[in-house]
Amino acid sequence: MKTQRAILLGIVIWTIAILFYSISYAIPILDNQDTQANIVLFVVVMPLVWLGCYFYYKKDNKTHGLKVGQVLLLTAVALDALITVPLFVMPNGGNHYSFFTSLGFWIIAFEFLLVASLYWYACVYAKRSILKK
Repeated sequence: MKTQRAILLGIVIWTIAILFYSISYAIPILDNQDTQANIVLFVVVMPLVWLGCYFYYKKDNKTHGLKVGQVLLLTAVALDALITVPLFVMPNGGNHYSFFTSLGFWIIAFEFLLVASLYWYACVYAKRSILKK
C-alpha cells in the first residue's frame, strides 16, 4: 500500500470537503443550516472519494478499496480532530465528543469506506478479473 499517497489524497479530499461545507453556510437554502451543510458534505464526499481512489489506483492496484478508504477516512478524522473541531465546532459550543458521536459524522465515515470499496470492486477488481480470463 502506498500510504503516503493515500494520506495526501485524504488531505486533499478533506480540504475540498471543508470548503464546500463552509460555503454551504453562506448560501442559505434550508432553515437549518447545519443540516444543509451536512447534506452538502454527504453529496460532495461521494465524488471526492471516488476521484481520490481514481488517482490512488493509477499507481497501485493491489490494495483493497476498504484499506484505502480507511486511510482516507483516518486522515480526515485526524484533520477534523486537529482543525475542524477547534476552529468550527468549539466556537459554537460543541466539543470533540459531540462531533465524533454525531450521526452525521458516522454516516459520512461509512460513506468514505463504502465509496472506496465500491470503486475498488467496480474499477480495479473487475479489470483484474477480466484480464485473468
